Order: sequence, then C-alpha cells, then structure tokens
Amino acid sequence: MGKKWRWGVILDAGSSGTRLHIYRWKDPEKALKSASEQDLRSLPKLMTDKGWTKKIRPGVSTFGTKAADVGPDHLQSLVEHALDIIPADKVEDTPIFLMATAGMRLLPQIQQTVLTSEICSYLQRNTRFSLPDCDMHIQVIKGETEGLYGWIATNYLLGGFDHPEKHQHGKGHHTYGFLDMGGASAQIAFAPNATEAEKHANDLKLLRLRTLDGSPVEHKVFTTTWLGFGVNQARESYVESLEEQYGTEAELPDPCLPKGLWTTPKGDPTTSVKPGNPTLVGTGLFDECLKRTYPLLGKDKPCEDHPCLLNGQHVPAIDFAVNHFVGISEYWHTTHGVFGKGDQAYDFATYQQKVKDFCEQDWEAIQSKLDGRKKNSAKNAQEACFKASWLINVLHEGIGVPRIGIENIPTANVSKSALESAKDRGFVNSFRPVDKIGDIEVSWTLGKMVLYAAGQIPPKSRDGRYPVGFGSNMHGTPPDFQFAGSSWKAINQHSNQTSDDDWDFDTEDILHKAKSNSTTGFFAFLLLFLLGLYFLRKRDRRMRLYTRAHSVFRRPRRPSSGSRKAGSSLSGFANKLFGVRPSAGTYERVMEEGAADQFELGDVDSSSDDGSSSNAHSDSSDGSGSGSGSGSGSGSSGRLGMSSGLATPAVADHHHLGLASPLDRSGLVVRTESRERLLLSPHLAAGVGRRSRAGSPTRLKSPLMSPLPEG
Repeated sequence: MGKKWRWGVILDAGSSGTRLHIYRWKDPEKALKSASEQDLRSLPKLMTDKGWTKKIRPGVSTFGTKAADVGPDHLQSLVEHALDIIPADKVEDTPIFLMATAGMRLLPQIQQTVLTSEICSYLQRNTRFSLPDCDMHIQVIKGETEGLYGWIATNYLLGGFDHPEKHQHGKGHHTYGFLDMGGASAQIAFAPNATEAEKHANDLKLLRLRTLDGSPVEHKVFTTTWLGFGVNQARESYVESLEEQYGTEAELPDPCLPKGLWTTPKGDPTTSVKPGNPTLVGTGLFDECLKRTYPLLGKDKPCEDHPCLLNGQHVPAIDFAVNHFVGISEYWHTTHGVFGKGDQAYDFATYQQKVKDFCEQDWEAIQSKLDGRKKNSAKNAQEACFKASWLINVLHEGIGVPRIGIENIPTANVSKSALESAKDRGFVNSFRPVDKIGDIEVSWTLGKMVLYAAGQIPPKSRDGRYPVGFGSNMHGTPPDFQFAGSSWKAINQHSNQTSDDDWDFDTEDILHKAKSNSTTGFFAFLLLFLLGLYFLRKRDRRMRLYTRAHSVFRRPRRPSSGSRKAGSSLSGFANKLFGVRPSAGTYERVMEEGAADQFELGDVDSSSDDGSSSNAHSDSSDGSGSGSGSGSGSGSSGRLGMSSGLATPAVADHHHLGLASPLDRSGLVVRTESRERLLLSPHLAAGVGRRSRAGSPTRLKSPLMSPLPEG
C-alpha cells in the first residue's frame, strides 16, 4: 500500500542531542494527475507527524573519541523508530541524511572525518535506506547552510513561496527572514531589499527550487552564522569573564542568577564554597545582567566589510519595514518557556518586565512555584535569566530588531487587506518567535527535505534547465553549487499504471515477495511476473507470441462436437489471455457449422465512432502501454488499431506490415479448411463464395483494407 508516497529521513545532529525527522510527500508523477492550477504553481506538499520525530541525548559530538560506539549506542534507536513508521517496501527508496551542526563544528577536523565516516558505514551496513553518497548524505553542514535550510522551511510553511500575493510586505517583498539560536551557534537568513541585494550581490546565495509543473523558482538570500553565539557557548564565555574579574578561587557574584542560588561554573547547584573551586553566587540583578552580557556581542570588533552586526561579521543592512523575522529554537523557548505561555507575538516592553519580575525573586520563592512534574523545570528556571538577557542583547543590540512597545517601527506601503491578513497570522511585526506554523514544527530539516523533494520534479523544459540546489550568486551552475541530492526518476521504472491506486506493476516488488514465500508462492508470483512482462510488450509482438502458442495448443479438427468444444474452450482461454477479440472465434464457428448462407465476416474494426479504442484487452487509454516509467506512449494507439484485424485474409498486406504468414494465423487457417469443404460440397457452395469474400458490408471496416501511406 502507499506506493504513491515518497519518504525521507533526516537526523539533526545538534550539540545537545540528535533528533530524528521523517517526512512524506506524494510522488510528483502521481501528484500531477490530480493537481489544481494552484498546485501546479506550488512546491511539493510535505507532511510529517508528531510521532515521526524522536530525540535522544547527548549529541553525536560526544562520540568524537569513541566513533565505533556511535552506531549501536546512539543511532540504532533512531533507526528502529524510523523503520516503525516507514513501510517496509519503501525503505530502499527512502533517503537518509545525518547532518551535524555546531556541536560537531567544534571538534577537531580529524575527529569530524572519522565520526562521519563511521556513521555512514554503520548505516550502510545495518539499514536498507538509500545512502549512495556518504559525502552528500552524512556531513557536518556549515552554519550558513543550516540558516538557508531554515529560511526555506519558514517561507514554505508561511506560504511566502506559493502565495506571494498574500504576503506582500511592501516594495515587492514577500518572504520572511529566519533567525535560529541553538546551544553553540546562531544563524540569520533573509532576502535583502532590492537596493541592498544589488549592492551586496556577491554576498548572496542563489537558491533554485522547482514547482510541481516543472517551472524554476529562484531566490537570492543572505545567510551567515555566529559560531559560539548559541546560549550554552555564550554562557561559558560569560563565566570566563567573571573568573577573569574575580579570580578562580573565590565566590563570583552572578547578577544573572536568582538571589540565593549557588552553582558551580558548570551550572550544578551547590550549598557551599569548596576551596580551590569558584562558586557562582546569584544576586538577581537583571539590569546588571544585561550590562554583563552585552560585551559578548563583539560589537567592538573591527568590521572589514561594512555593515556588520555581531563579532565583526558582515551582514547587509536590514530593512525592517519589509524584512519580518521568525525566530525558532531558543528564540521560542526563552520567550515562552518560563516567562510566558501561548502563541503570543513578541512585545519587548512586556517581555522585559516579566523577566525582571522573575529574576529578582529569591530562589526559594521560585522553587516553591516550580512544577515538579515537568522534567528539568528547576534547571530551566536557574538558566532562564541569563538566556533572556542574552536573547534581548542579540536581538535588539546585535541584530537591531526594533523594540516593540518602545521604539517606532518603520512601516511599508502595504494594502489594508494585506495588513489585516498579516495581523491575523501574527507576522506583521518585525520579529515573532514560533515553535510551529500550523501543526508542523519549524525546523531547518524541513527546508532540506523540501529542496530534495523539489529536485525530484522533472523540469518543464530540458533545454537550458538548471538543477535544484544552491550556490554562489552567479549565472548558470556555480562551481560550489550544492545539489538537492535527488533526481526526477519515476517512482517505479517498470510501472505503466496511471491511476493513484496502489496497483503499480513492480517486478522488483514481486520478486522480493516471491523470495520470502514458499515454493508454491514463488511460482505464483513468477507467473504474475511473466504475465506482466507479456502485457507490457508491444501489441504486434504479443500477436506473434499468441500465434506460436496457439499453434502449439491447437489440435487437428474432428467432426465430433466434443472435440470442437474443447478446441473452442482453449481458443477462448487464449483469447482472454493474449488479448484476441472474440470476433475471430465467431468467424470460425460459423464456417465450421457450414451455415454458408448466413455467413458474414465479423466486424474487426475495434474503433468507436470517435476513433477511440473499444478493445477490452488493449492497454490503458492514457497511453501507458509502453512499459516505461514515464507513462508516455500516446503513439501506440494507432498501432493497436492496425493489429486488431487478424481474421481478415488480406494476404498481400501481411508482409508489408511485418506480420507473420497468414497460414500461421488461427482465423486464416480455419478459413482455408472451410473453403476446401465448401468446394467438396457444390450444393453448399452455390451462390455463397463471392458473397462471403467480397459482398460483406462489414468487410470494408477492417483497417487492414485501408490504403497504406507510402514510405
């Protein structure tokens, strides 16, 4: 079941853990058959489910010195979960990717190489997933790539790609910016306004997608990453700054911890100061916390390519009148975890007040309100103040997002209806943290799979087409172009079925099932396999095969009715098996019984008035009888019409058509026999021969009697 579906598996190997994501989409060849006009102009529709994800801890990077253990100790449970979801007969057609992010980027290069190699070898040895290229499927991706995938996922879910008219932010801009913050790094990706895009064209990435009808779609996107700017790495840098100021053998006043909370530099709660070990002592001064975390932005670093945002890294100027950003991961958890609930738009003034009220409480008061049923609730509470101060500084001091509720936000010339529609979705402001859009989690992994699925769509034109993927912003296919990793092959190269049901003829599937069954089952599937191959052959070849089979099965004629019935039964079976129409059988029966005065050549024209074939045994009307996976072959219908008149004794035309000798044809052999019997019985032959051969009004309908085109 479900042969119309494609599946994809991707493992997000982050710094804190590895998360499995499974996606499903309809095969493009199948989707085209029921696509609306809007569907044809849209990207493939991917689906996922809450049960199709699973996360385990710690991260893959912790296996840097023990790579041999990463498979059985880390990946196996994720693989087993995927196999519980994906149909067994689709596993070999399902690609699997493992893409590691910031945690792996911090490892030495030699450890990265050994670990990714071991992961690929383990998956190839122990699974049947499609993994043809280790370098493409198992890799440590750059932060820029992670940001670009996130940008694709965000705009895909919001509809910025498929419905640009509903997402006009002004100045012809209809896409959303993307912000992501994890444990070790932070990313930004956005499409600059037209002025900045032209000014910084060399800094942009060229992204190519493909809609369902094969049309190319291009976007020019800026993306960059700040390694070390994730919340965990930023926290380590912050503690180091406290140790530099107060020393490593003393109590370190920490304004980012609630009052009364003592922890080790690693964040473990403690109740006493141990000699020789620094201890962080919470003071609960949030304004001071903001001042302490600001220098970590690196705003004082030299900017070699203006403008710059964080750490001296170049970023084109952001036009917040048209660039509306969506923030995921820590942007969501830090604004909605401890300090708020619900899908609320971000308001700086309200949020900062909530943070201050929380962080300036005593730790005992905070503990008394914690929900003991929630895992890690105490740890999240003790880290919340630092994370909030870091997010506020990155978002407003670093990236420059206007402070909603305090600063005036630039507005673009947007129509009233578009503005109201955007308000309903909550994305009219310059920044909004999200976890899900609709019912789907916003993850960069979705962007990668959207790219892969788009690469399976055949291009509309094979002349001058460009592949799906991304690379440097230049014409053609740049040298650093990263391909989607997919191609536009049919889901089943052997299938000639065109409906959306699951009756696709798959020889590999039949043989696979045959091997797993008993000997009896094997022969049954083998018979189906041979029948399938037969019906996939061209019509003229099927006729030749039928002739040979009939000559073997056919017995000499006897006058007894019993023999005649046996021969008729066999011929009827052959008619059904090989696609011969019943008219030839009628012709034989009339002549055998000698009813010459009632003889009339059966109608052998298989076409209806409108020219369409009415043969019940012909290939499907959609032209899929060629047997190729493409489903093409409209030209075969003409050949089917020419091969239908087997009973017509037009001897002179047979060699021209490349058909077998008329004496090999069942209908013609019988006709020759019957004529000899008529000659032996003159009283039966009188006045009959001419009428039966030339006088039949239906004889002219035979396509074999039509003049053949020259050449």
